[in-house]
Amino acid sequence: MVQPLLGLGKVGGVKAEPRILVLAAEDSVVGPLCQGLDGIGWRTVTARGLGGALSALGDLPVEALIVDARLPDARDWTEALKAAARPRALPTLAVAGEGVPPRDRTIFDLVMSGAGHPAQIRLRLESLMRGAVAEEEIALRAATFGARGVHLEPDEPDATPLRVLAAGPPDRRVLALSNALEALDCEVVAAPTPYTAFDYLHERAFDAAVLWSGPDRAPAQSIAAGMRRNTRLQQIPVVLYLSGEDPVDLTDLYGRGFADVAEATVPESETAARIVALARTYREHQAVRRALEAARSSGLTDPATGLFTDDLFAAHLGRVVEAALARRRPISVCVLRVSQNQELRQARDGGWLTRALPQIGAMISRLIRVEDTAARLSSEVFALALPATDAVEARLVADRIAAVVGCTAFDAGPGVRPFTVAFDVGVAEYRGQEGPGTLLERASADAASLPASATA
Repeated sequence: MVQPLLGLGKVGGVKAEPRILVLAAEDSVVGPLCQGLDGIGWRTVTARGLGGALSALGDLPVEALIVDARLPDARDWTEALKAAARPRALPTLAVAGEGVPPRDRTIFDLVMSGAGHPAQIRLRLESLMRGAVAEEEIALRAATFGARGVHLEPDEPDATPLRVLAAGPPDRRVLALSNALEALDCEVVAAPTPYTAFDYLHERAFDAAVLWSGPDRAPAQSIAAGMRRNTRLQQIPVVLYLSGEDPVDLTDLYGRGFADVAEATVPESETAARIVALARTYREHQAVRRALEAARSSGLTDPATGLFTDDLFAAHLGRVVEAALARRRPISVCVLRVSQNQELRQARDGGWLTRALPQIGAMISRLIRVEDTAARLSSEVFALALPATDAVEARLVADRIAAVVGCTAFDAGPGVRPFTVAFDVGVAEYRGQEGPGTLLERASADAASLPASATA
């Protein structure tokens, strides 16, 4: 007998579409997790058996699956659900998976021994979901360029040992974690102070960073904040390694950009395994990014910035919209138009803005997520296609990019104070029954209707 679905949440009295399908026989493990995910806006729906899960998958636009690994049929049911979801990828996280045998782990994208904190699970699911969309984007981009006679080859992840930065004093637990990482074939570089940590981060390439919190978390939070502001470092997963058992606000810590928080009570071997999983995912995403960026040498992109041209973007946007419809995912477009304020008028008149635009375009290409597409529509107008992204999320992405570019000072000539760039930002989510061109026009109109001060 198929059990009823549970956990359909409501927001403001209106039923919200669930993002996460949960498969569990009972709520001892997943119940608090579902409540936490619902509370941060990631609505869940729970099925008690395969029949109910298949019904939910067919009726609802769920984006990921959480499975209670204690279910006797967890592996077989997960295989059936992934097959039923095609062509949409269904990233899967198994919780309470301490007893899952190695041969069964391959069906799950990630296995966690416990339930995890809701903010942590959200970050893990988001990473898995974006990785799945990125793999789909490779195929879409290959089709776009293939139609113009350019063949794009997927890039393989770097096969060298994973490189992890361990920032903190030579405490016995830091050393124990380093040993556990090295036992998993990682190359660990120790940085005893925040200053040496930043030096290493700027000099070498890392797949993950572990920051020891110590009695004062300020240095670790400073390093994490600095990495988030750096276009080259912001994608590297950062793990905070707690030094004691004092109460902490995990939601606040995850909100500060930490990809994971390792409690003092967790064995070093489990913490090391979590770090390796994050580092491996990051390296795989970097390979995807290289494959997507290979288009820059095709001769079809804007020569000054390497971004898509307006006609190439229009053709590709059509494919992305079709894929979103087939997979029942949202898609949004953002437009970033250089603002017309007085400071920029002076930089524009002197030709200094024109000189800065290639650097601005390069910054935008590094700030977008791996699966997003950036284009230069005209000299001072840029556009982003954001698959699997609704309008609210798209606004956050665009505003973050505008804010980082807005913190950069550009040369304005001898004896003149450097200038900064502000954008008018417009966002439009695909509504259905409209062409890609109309979607782009709505985003452009939205940018024109908002003052720079509202979007910077």
